[in-house]
Amino acid sequence: MVLATLIKGMMIGFAFVAPIGMQNLYVFNNALTNSFKRSLVYVLFVWTADSLFSLAAFFGMGAIISSVTWLRLLIMLIGGGLVIWIGWGILRSANTVQLNTTGNKLPVKQALITAFIVSWANPQALIDGSLLLGALRGTLDKNQVWPFIIGVIMATFIWFNTITIVMNILKERLPKKVLVWVNILSGIIVLVYGAYLLIQAIIELI
Repeated sequence: MVLATLIKGMMIGFAFVAPIGMQNLYVFNNALTNSFKRSLVYVLFVWTADSLFSLAAFFGMGAIISSVTWLRLLIMLIGGGLVIWIGWGILRSANTVQLNTTGNKLPVKQALITAFIVSWANPQALIDGSLLLGALRGTLDKNQVWPFIIGVIMATFIWFNTITIVMNILKERLPKKVLVWVNILSGIIVLVYGAYLLIQAIIELI
């Protein structure tokens, strides 16, 4: 019973994290532009932030955010601004970044903050996550709750680390031109996403 619940949680975790989003873009770029050791450290930050996100959603924090209008709007405004800042930084450095060099070294504090931004900047994701994980939690017996959420967290750990390892292996075969375009496209996507958050917050304020 415990194993079956754990596997169920892992399946939900993979489905939850697999779609292309800010987290995957950040992990992808991190793996391409840093040494293997450093990219693993940074992906650990992303996984930690995502795990806290999943726990918050599973245990109902998303419901609190969705019910407090000013808190949701504040998160959207601050998050949107920070996301735009990240996107602009990716675009600005797209042509100068190099593969696997110390010149790409991101300060640990900044890497940690960025990991939490890409995981928590979208309040709608937290709300949707709470609906999905909260609904599933309602179908579980008391002794199934922790095996299920542990399965979700295990799945994200496997996913993010797999992306990092695969991209680190492949990047040695990629020309710099490919990396530049990956960063440009990623930067544009992140900028658009940040602008969307700001616009949605402004519309609600009006």
